[in-house]
Amino acid sequence: MDKKWLTPPGLNAEEKEAIKGLCADLKAPEMIAELLYRRGMRTAKQIEEFFNPTLENLHDPYLFEEMQIAVERTLLAIEKNELILVYGDYDVDGTTSTALLYLGLKRIGANIDFYIPHRMIDGYGLSLASLEQIKERGCSLIISVDCGVNALDEIRAIRDLGMDIIITDHHNPKAELPPALATINPKLLNCAYPFPHLAGVGVAYKLLMAIYQKMGINDTENVLKYMDLVAVGTIADIVPLVGENRVFASIGLQHLIEKKNLGLNALIQLCGLNQKTLDTTDIVFGIAPRINAAGRMGSAAMAVDLLISTDEIQSAELAEMIERDNSLRQQEDQKTFYEACEIIEKKYKNIAETPCIVISSDDWHQGVIGIVASKLVEKYYRPVVMISFKDGFGSGSGRSVADFDLFSAMQHMEHNLHSFGGHKYAIGLTIYEEYIDRFENELARYVADKLKLEQIQPPLVIDHEIELYDINEYLLDSIELFAPFGPENARPTFMTQEVIVANYPYNVGRNHLKLKVVKDGISLDLIGYNLGDYLTLLKKNSVINIAFTLEYNRFGNKASIQGKLKDLQIIGV
Repeated sequence: MDKKWLTPPGLNAEEKEAIKGLCADLKAPEMIAELLYRRGMRTAKQIEEFFNPTLENLHDPYLFEEMQIAVERTLLAIEKNELILVYGDYDVDGTTSTALLYLGLKRIGANIDFYIPHRMIDGYGLSLASLEQIKERGCSLIISVDCGVNALDEIRAIRDLGMDIIITDHHNPKAELPPALATINPKLLNCAYPFPHLAGVGVAYKLLMAIYQKMGINDTENVLKYMDLVAVGTIADIVPLVGENRVFASIGLQHLIEKKNLGLNALIQLCGLNQKTLDTTDIVFGIAPRINAAGRMGSAAMAVDLLISTDEIQSAELAEMIERDNSLRQQEDQKTFYEACEIIEKKYKNIAETPCIVISSDDWHQGVIGIVASKLVEKYYRPVVMISFKDGFGSGSGRSVADFDLFSAMQHMEHNLHSFGGHKYAIGLTIYEEYIDRFENELARYVADKLKLEQIQPPLVIDHEIELYDINEYLLDSIELFAPFGPENARPTFMTQEVIVANYPYNVGRNHLKLKVVKDGISLDLIGYNLGDYLTLLKKNSVINIAFTLEYNRFGNKASIQGKLKDLQIIGV
């Protein structure tokens, strides 16, 4: 689908003067100063904190209103040798959160265990079916991670069973909060915590640091001890990589490089990643899918076992098992995607006039429908809900497009649903089969009202227009200082107009376009992932506009500058 290129607005005289001042202060190119300015960095202090994230940039965990209650109850449980159970979710954020609290509390003497729900048996979040089993283990305190804020019935049941629960979560809460002993969530209404974008692992980390602070052991070693887990969970959950999340990602990636966690190191080795140059892309496309695969294809408890392992042989064995799960997940992904596309083409005769896509099947694996829904959004650029039914009861995943709040839409559809939860752009739900038609009709009307069809076009934000002669190692080295890259701090996207295709383009891998362009005697090699469909439209000497990012292409000891093509516009052939 054609993307809508969004170029930056013009600068007024005051803004131009401010950028010139940043140039002088930073001794940096004007383009770099402008990129910083447009990303909200307006002072030398802000820029210093951005380029050099430190522990000093982290907020006091006691800014959470109920943190004191949570800390005192946890320490009382440790003092009395009560069994504390960490109850996590089955994705990367949930498993890293579980491993973090398990390891962090165990090393201060806690009698600790964990429980990860099985996707097929328990469903998402706290499960009523699991509570009796947890009680039978002798548990008196549950700490939820990455779940729980909307589990009203489950938390009432926990209290009825005589157990306490502390919720740590980052999902959007509904109007009524469950009666937990304490709820730590930066998205609670009127929460005083100044950074609302923490992942679940970030919230769990705040609880652990508050406990260490209370005990007087929050020295640098302990503060940094599990930062690699915090980084992996934060990066994998696609939360904004700004503020505290940038600190977690930056420092945590360094810990990954230093091989602090045996399980993560085993996965890195298995992925064939370069341990010395790990970045957010390696997490999102290398480590995270493998950790997720355990929960998608079987039990995510195996992923936690890997992350808490203290034995290299055991770590390697668990990593191999997870790799096998990932291979099965990839096969299931591909099969489900093709089936979903066939259903969509038959069901929606005119996709251009279709506000949203709701599809279902009795044959789909619940573990992959979230991934496939994301791929369908990329292909059709509509909000997508996929539902896997079993005996008339469906578990679904939804993914949204830019500027459409799918979680808010679910709040308006709640009377059709058994349950739901999630974020603005990603939701999970359960529904009885008899309600699906009404749900789709109401969702379609809601989407059509909130999101005009002519506006449904993938946006491509252009950061700056440049010429090919502007591209050099000094520019790219300056851009690399913006890393780690992620949401709200994406690698800058550039635009160059009227370049000429200098060779015969060709496809590599799975539909990836390779070409060389030239302008003003300067050439640039480009690769466009999943842009192979353009091959039949291009030929040597075609004139095109290109939108691209810049990165180093490393081969052996050599590094060359390569453009990663985001989109192109054909001007003439």
